[in-house]
Amino acid sequence: MSGSNDRRGRGPDATINGPTFNTEAMERNDSQSLCEANSVHKLSNGNPDHPKHGAKQLNVLEEDEELATPKSFPRNMSPASASRRSKGAQYQKVEEDGICRMHKFSLYETATRFYLVGGDREDRRFRILKIDRTAESGQLSTAEDESVYTKKDMNHLLNAVDDGNKASGGLKLKFVTWGLLGFIRFTGAYYMLLITKRHPVAIIGGHYVYQVEGTELISLTTPSSARSKHLDAEEGRFVSILNNLDLTRSFYFSYSYDITRTLQDNIVRERQILQQGQADAPVRRHNSMFVWNRHLLEPALAALKNTYDWCIPLIHGFVDQAPLSVYGRQIHITIIARRSRHFAGARFLKRGVNDLGYVANDVETEQIVSEMLTTSLHAPGPELFANPNYTSYVQHRGSIPLYWTQDNSGVSPKPAIDLNLVDPFYAAAASHFNNLFERYGAPVFVLNLIKGRERTPRESILLKEYTNAITYLNQSLPKDKKIKYKAWDMSRASKSHDQDVIGTLETIAEEVMSSTGFFRNGCQQSGLLKLQNGVARTNCIDCLDRTNAAQFVIGKRALGHQLHALGVIDDRSIHYDTDAVNLFTHMYHEHGDTIAIQYGGSHLVNTMETYRKINHWASHSRDMVESFKRYYNNSFLDKQRQEAYNLFLGHYRYVHGEPMLWDLSTDYYLHHAHPRAWAANKRKRYTRWYLPEHLKARDMPAATQPQGLLNGKPLNFFDDYWLEYYRPLVLSSFTKIFTYKKNSTLKYIALKSSREENYNLSPFCIRDRHEHQLPEKAPGIKEVSVLDPEKESKNDMALGTTHVKADSLKPALPRWLQCQLDQPQSYNSILKDTPKQPQAAIQHSTETAEDKKAAKKKTAAAQWTLDQFVSNSLNPSVTGTEAHEYQRYINHPLNLPLVVSNDIPPNPNAQLVSYVNSIAADAVANMRSTDDDLADFAEFLEIGDEPLTVTDADTSKKRYKAYQQWVKGKSLFKQRVEA
Repeated sequence: MSGSNDRRGRGPDATINGPTFNTEAMERNDSQSLCEANSVHKLSNGNPDHPKHGAKQLNVLEEDEELATPKSFPRNMSPASASRRSKGAQYQKVEEDGICRMHKFSLYETATRFYLVGGDREDRRFRILKIDRTAESGQLSTAEDESVYTKKDMNHLLNAVDDGNKASGGLKLKFVTWGLLGFIRFTGAYYMLLITKRHPVAIIGGHYVYQVEGTELISLTTPSSARSKHLDAEEGRFVSILNNLDLTRSFYFSYSYDITRTLQDNIVRERQILQQGQADAPVRRHNSMFVWNRHLLEPALAALKNTYDWCIPLIHGFVDQAPLSVYGRQIHITIIARRSRHFAGARFLKRGVNDLGYVANDVETEQIVSEMLTTSLHAPGPELFANPNYTSYVQHRGSIPLYWTQDNSGVSPKPAIDLNLVDPFYAAAASHFNNLFERYGAPVFVLNLIKGRERTPRESILLKEYTNAITYLNQSLPKDKKIKYKAWDMSRASKSHDQDVIGTLETIAEEVMSSTGFFRNGCQQSGLLKLQNGVARTNCIDCLDRTNAAQFVIGKRALGHQLHALGVIDDRSIHYDTDAVNLFTHMYHEHGDTIAIQYGGSHLVNTMETYRKINHWASHSRDMVESFKRYYNNSFLDKQRQEAYNLFLGHYRYVHGEPMLWDLSTDYYLHHAHPRAWAANKRKRYTRWYLPEHLKARDMPAATQPQGLLNGKPLNFFDDYWLEYYRPLVLSSFTKIFTYKKNSTLKYIALKSSREENYNLSPFCIRDRHEHQLPEKAPGIKEVSVLDPEKESKNDMALGTTHVKADSLKPALPRWLQCQLDQPQSYNSILKDTPKQPQAAIQHSTETAEDKKAAKKKTAAAQWTLDQFVSNSLNPSVTGTEAHEYQRYINHPLNLPLVVSNDIPPNPNAQLVSYVNSIAADAVANMRSTDDDLADFAEFLEIGDEPLTVTDADTSKKRYKAYQQWVKGKSLFKQRVEA
């Protein structure tokens, strides 16, 4: 998927606001406008002086293949003459060779300019963007060069800029960045926001998806001395408010895959481009609803021609990917959650719907299940964007689309719910469902999980009004397109002992799947193509705990359908407590926790274990802690977070003379349309509140080959996944590649003994719930296999010990699993290894000094690998020396029968005789009791007529004195110590 909407299909005559850069003009004076220079130095990859690309340019990575921090452009500071730079120079436009997508950038600065140098994945092609630092306040001045440069020519270009600015300090490297998020201004000067650190989280069709881990905000102009201190203080406060938004948590981007849209939408749009034969078709635009840096991209869209070549769309939500291993067959499960930027905010500050139809906590969750037989989205042939091994299913969550709020200014953790406005025509709800029809089609299945019966009506107020709204809206819809509404009090059912929460959700999930279906890619001729029409919309009061559990059950049911479509399982359902469902549960818990933190300020309070009624008693304390964290964040921190949202998303924009952001008593007017604009808009019909074209079934274009002007174009003209994923010029290893380091179902495999041969390695086999948590009880010892070292046979002849013949040890795991669990030998381990006998236990030394020294050297020199450790643990064995030592232990003379006489038994052991004779006679004679001891004992044995009655005479006795002290609170043990 391309991140650009207008960079393909143009001829070499396409230009920007002015001609391309002239290096001679740069040498004279960088402050002069580059647009005044003539296009005399246009460089091309076809330069004869450029070295050929081949194996000699291999680059060996020392760390992970996907680095967290970028490396700067390898600039060569050696000067070069102008005549040499211009000799034989040619140029190449961006569109001439298909995609020229930049993956890392170096930011250089002079006294008056910023130069952003972008390079492709292979560091072979480069482009440059100039940003003016001397522009007037509130203006953004940029110059974009559409020429593509080689590394050598880019060095010449930067050296020319450096030579032209020697008097003012030259050209300096300021930052190395992974991408530009856009430009933002507060009271005057513009800032640009850069990504400085990232890490990969998923791969879709050979395209990486990254999470932001570091950002940097850079001012484009130096603060002028003429600006007042008051204005500088306001500027600093705006910057501090923006810093309250942590962009390193749950913000994601991709250079080549449009993560703002679902997989189905991306495939449909790419096939439309193939069918229309236009590379710059408008359908390639991003879904602005989920582009969280849309406000920062607006200045770039106005100033740059190829905006998305330099700027990266950013989504906010959750992304996770894990492989499901089915006997070596890799099935990748990817979960992508996209949070809407409209009406976004914190829990109690954003409830219900605004008058534009956008709801609070609007999150689109997509699960992509793909079999990695082939990496790309293309089928053999090549059939472009028709790989049948990709499936997806989309769900939606969002607040109840009514005008309602909650006032959290008090101390109650559950404030009262207020219906602020009752619209008899439900215009806001109609706009919301019309938007759902536009995004997903029909039907929309609404699952309402709020409470229906309460002592003090709270949620039940919304239940009645929401039901009336759905009933009213359904009056105008066609019979087969009506909104399917299901209201169920999930909270009450979970607290009841006679209701099966999971069983009810499973029934609802199957009904949802039969209504909406799911997407499977493929050609129409093959009959494998399936499209999702409609969506399941789930909500509770917060759209967090109950909603996440319900979405998990629906997603689990969809996972079964997706795996069945891929031919992995023969049934459409998956059982709980299997490795596959355990992995999927873990991913959905992470998904729910992330969404809950973004909206509510804490993790999920009630998880799937709660609704399955298998949670441990210790989880109750965790639930209390999370509830307190949510209450604290909602009461004290949400206002700061809301201000940061309003500033970053552009809901608030500074206007001279109007109130500042921190002076607003409410942000209601920032998220709702201006009342005066209502009269100018054309009023919608109450009976036709939807657009009929939105109700039509989704259709997939049949074209899988380029048509029109695109006919005959190679694959790399449409998709550069090969260079991004395989990186042919980089030498790496499996331990560094992200694909081989992801979490998978292999961690859920309980390692069993290979002798039993009854452990089912299928991830769809039901496991014991505690099988992976508690160690299995050791079975009774039936047989011991003894492995002999090299000299063990001689010792056995001397000791006369019989050993059990050692069977050949079988590997504890299949060969394909051992290959995945093996660790490289170059890595140090805390486990020991015996090189000569890889499946044997550690060889103990014999009693000779030479053997002990040799064994110590061998033990210290070798390290155990994981599979050897597992094999030795599951197949215990002892040496002959150890068996002889154990025989001596069990035959020890201390193991004697009960002694009932003083007579020495016949044929006694010599050690026993010496032990008896060693006891002195006077020691036995001194074993006598004193008169005081006998008196105390006789008093203890004396029992009165009423033994349970304590008289005054008994209070002087020792045991009653101790009892009186114990009644007063003094410990009996301390009394004994003091005595």
